[in-house]
Amino acid sequence: MKPLLKVQLLSLITGIGLAALSSLASVNRPNIVLILSDDMGFSDLGCYGGEISTPNLDALAAGGLRFTQFYNTARCCPTRASLLTGLYPHQAGMGFMSDPAGYSSGNWINDWYRGDLRPDTMTIAEALKPAGYRSYAVGKWHVTKEMEGKSKHNWPLQRGFDRYYGIIPGAANYFTPGKLARDNTPIQFDTDPEYHPAQYYLTDAIADNAVRYLNDHTKQNAGQPFFMYVAFTAAHWPLHALPEDIAKYKGKYDVGYEPIRQARFKRAKELGVIESNWELSRQAGDWSSVSRQDWEARCMEVYAAQVDRMDQGIGKIVAALRNAGQLDNTLIFFLQDNGACAEPLGRTAKKGGPPPPMPGGKETFIAYGAAWANVSNTPFRYYKHFVHEGGISTPLIVHWPALVKRRGELERQPGHLIDIMATCVDVAGTSYPTNYQGHEIQPMEGRSLRPAFLGKPVQREALFWEHEGNRALRVGNLKLVAKGATGPWELYDMNQDRTEMHDLATNQAERVKSMSLLWEQWAKRTHAIPWPWKPPFGESPSDGDPNENVKTNTPKTH
Repeated sequence: MKPLLKVQLLSLITGIGLAALSSLASVNRPNIVLILSDDMGFSDLGCYGGEISTPNLDALAAGGLRFTQFYNTARCCPTRASLLTGLYPHQAGMGFMSDPAGYSSGNWINDWYRGDLRPDTMTIAEALKPAGYRSYAVGKWHVTKEMEGKSKHNWPLQRGFDRYYGIIPGAANYFTPGKLARDNTPIQFDTDPEYHPAQYYLTDAIADNAVRYLNDHTKQNAGQPFFMYVAFTAAHWPLHALPEDIAKYKGKYDVGYEPIRQARFKRAKELGVIESNWELSRQAGDWSSVSRQDWEARCMEVYAAQVDRMDQGIGKIVAALRNAGQLDNTLIFFLQDNGACAEPLGRTAKKGGPPPPMPGGKETFIAYGAAWANVSNTPFRYYKHFVHEGGISTPLIVHWPALVKRRGELERQPGHLIDIMATCVDVAGTSYPTNYQGHEIQPMEGRSLRPAFLGKPVQREALFWEHEGNRALRVGNLKLVAKGATGPWELYDMNQDRTEMHDLATNQAERVKSMSLLWEQWAKRTHAIPWPWKPPFGESPSDGDPNENVKTNTPKTH
């Protein structure tokens, strides 16, 4: 039987249906490349309004589709667990972070906050194996609490991937990373038997190893489809970049926060990725009060250089696909794991010590702070950790010339990274099992995005979030959101006010009540509550601070 006929028959048997058959009839099983960046804001890319040079991602957007209302889960490892499994993070065992020590010491841990992928989940790589896919992963893994290698049950090769190169935990020095691994073997960056660049830089290493796996696949597995997961660490702290990339941005940010933010706001409106009637949220940070403006501008220069270098690496991957004759029938996704990061790592001098050094070099370990994160998140409020739009909004670029003909168009209907698994299963023409390796597998939560690729609606009831007590749901154009374990519910109309400037909760109390009940039903079903830290849902902290327990009981953030 011809391969295409097998795909069509399997699609019919597994219930994907006649609509899927008609849209996939002229397309062989596609390769899938899933690219995830780290700690970036909604407006950093050129094609979403930013001034950073991202020509390769801009080209993918021009030849594909940009989603304007796509969502992640507000934090690094919950997003990775959710993305890989098609479940909400709590269902995957990642209700908080991959290192649960900070709250398990208080005996508050439960199995849904274990910080380790659960055995009743399956990854995209595992789901695609029956369809004949080989799978490769490069970059940041961050979905297992076993960092030292005593147990590798949730390392990539144990979760369906055939090759792996990257860091198992959540952050690393870009020039001298620790806890690297190749396949199942921990390695040192300077003793890796398979990769010896003149200058080691983690972003380059991720891209170069992705290209190597693609080229090896073309030589050794011709005709077999592949899935590749490329999880860049850029632009997560520390601010480390190569001098030639930093030089491109010298002086670019000397004007301070507000002019850059205003320019992004204007450009995003011109591009259509935000609506003309939305207001710009309030600016964080006062440039005139910054004592070391050269140091502060340098932070953003280095951050921009990190994003720029990642885009260069994506260009290498696209070139490898093109050279192999695989670009047209490769479905490429690009998205981000959370909103921009406001964490203040390394930004203040130790008491009595010298001021922090200029960021960029390997001897530094600095983040770019809340004000620049606010710029990155233009036009939204808040940041990574929170489930207001600044914490959960991500670009999604979809490029697949063989099927996605909406070249350069915008897709405005909401979507969520839980949808990526469902989309991969759909376009691969395979089925999602109910049992795998002796475990009853939790069913997928997402919806296939393939209808959206074709300009049709994706049917769903609602989308939901919970992280560190921050919680939200979106039903149609309405979003209910709260900050902290006991913060009040806020209600916004996403069509008119996606920057969340005008709270409708007071005037729509009955709607708030019905939507909050829907959130509670979801939270109980997906094990988001009861929370493993105090206070339990609905009780107030002793001092009235809704973030009391986040600050007290959580380990060092990634």
